[in-house]
Amino acid sequence: MTVTKMDHEAQGRVHPKIKDVTEQYRSGKMDRREFLRTSTLLGLSAAAAYSVVGMADPTIEAAAATPKKGGILKCSMVVQEMADPATYSWVEKSNVGRQICEFMTITGPDNVTRPYLAESWTASDDLKTWTFKLRKGVKWHNGDEFNADDIVFNVTRWLDPAVGSSNIGLFASMVTTTGEGDAAKKSMTPGAIEKVDSHTVRFNLNNPVLSIPENLYNYPTMIVHRGFKGDLSKDPNGTGPFTLKEFAVGEKAILRRVDQPYWGGEVYLDGIDYYDHGAASAAQLAAVASGQVDMNYEFDIASLGMAESIPGMTVYNVRTAQTGVMRFRTDKKPFDDIRVRKAIQLCCKADQYNELVYGGRGDVGEHHHVSPIHPEYYGLNRMEPDVEKAKLLLAEAGHADGLTITIDLGNTNGPWQQQMCEILKEQVAPAGINLELNLMPASKYWETWQTAPFGFTAWTHRPLGTMVLSLAYRSGVPWNETAYDNKDFEAALDKAESLVDAEERKAAMKPVEEMLQNDAIMVQPMWQPKFFLATSKIMDLQAHPTQYHQFYKVWLDS
Repeated sequence: MTVTKMDHEAQGRVHPKIKDVTEQYRSGKMDRREFLRTSTLLGLSAAAAYSVVGMADPTIEAAAATPKKGGILKCSMVVQEMADPATYSWVEKSNVGRQICEFMTITGPDNVTRPYLAESWTASDDLKTWTFKLRKGVKWHNGDEFNADDIVFNVTRWLDPAVGSSNIGLFASMVTTTGEGDAAKKSMTPGAIEKVDSHTVRFNLNNPVLSIPENLYNYPTMIVHRGFKGDLSKDPNGTGPFTLKEFAVGEKAILRRVDQPYWGGEVYLDGIDYYDHGAASAAQLAAVASGQVDMNYEFDIASLGMAESIPGMTVYNVRTAQTGVMRFRTDKKPFDDIRVRKAIQLCCKADQYNELVYGGRGDVGEHHHVSPIHPEYYGLNRMEPDVEKAKLLLAEAGHADGLTITIDLGNTNGPWQQQMCEILKEQVAPAGINLELNLMPASKYWETWQTAPFGFTAWTHRPLGTMVLSLAYRSGVPWNETAYDNKDFEAALDKAESLVDAEERKAAMKPVEEMLQNDAIMVQPMWQPKFFLATSKIMDLQAHPTQYHQFYKVWLDS
């Protein structure tokens, strides 16, 4: 079958919006970071984008030292089941899978998205059609050639409701909803993914979206082989430089370099070993300090002083959009009454959380899940605590004599979650609210995180606020833990996702953030910094705000 070429696929064509964003940058209307991000999403190479701002692309700068080959990098990190990448809900499991399978694009610590399994992309003028040229010469570990059939297979799986992938929310522009209310069903829009030739695919969207290349590095978008049977740990067939040799949940994941040429060039490590010492625990730090491992995944702020005192080590820290959301299930009593939700929110003095839990190293939240480091963030006026107004709302809701509520939590990545809940407990008490904490094992919490009437959930960093809003707050998507259903919100989010102009996009985010804040579906007072510890012999290691492990160019200076 012959597929007709589209105008935006002409060789040498430059997206017309690149001229606009370049002018915005040069006139001072767009900062350097946002220019780099936006121009590369529109198809400009990272090298060309960096040259516009008078810098060299940091990924191709000359290495300070000649890499040495050999050695096993050992890391302390929770080892979780890792069956189906499309349904991953934790970064840790993706970090093991990331060494085996790869992504169409890659977003670096500089927030710039670059080609990976896709060697280039172009977008139509209206941002509704995206064409990806796939890299040729890439082999799966079983010898098959990577091609367009793999991408069609993966995207079709992601958007099949039966799979249960969060990607159905992230790629909402490729999904059609039929029916209404409880009968509503989402499915992939016919023709949303199209094979153009053996190494070219098109994404055909219902509405314009700028961030499609960025979405393709979200961790559940890992590309598996077109013959994938559902369990990567049992059949670790990937295009990456390593394969899985041993795997035991809660114990270890042992990876070794594949005995075949890697398309991405020289790989220096012989292997990577992950050992499970618990989540964000002192045991992780002790394992690094004693030499059992070379680095850990993360440690809690309470351990920062101890980490800094260990000789021969480097403490990595990074500002992130990771957060904890004390969210309400809006369809369950008493939180189906917005007056109750609003009263709890009005008791929150947000800046106390950052000061008490992270010593001021994080950022203060505004109860709408868009971070000050997100490029489209629109700063709202922070809600000032108003206990008297909270009491009035509670009285109107029938709780004049007080209210006892329970929050479920699992300390799923450290005791900071419990600390935040305890702060909220103190803050709501003057309004007559008795907040009880139901601390349960982390694994138990994940069995109920979407159904608990009031729960604490940790959310990882995404480079865009719109990405996490699509994953968590569109109606009917798998990760919508609040049961939030607001068509005006979704229309406003669609508009924000479509805009290239930075000032227009920020303005478009104002109503998005206001709706989330005013509907009081969460208490979200803080953004976390992240820390990990590594021996100084690990070279070319960088801290990624999503805690992604990108180790294929890391080497050991033994």
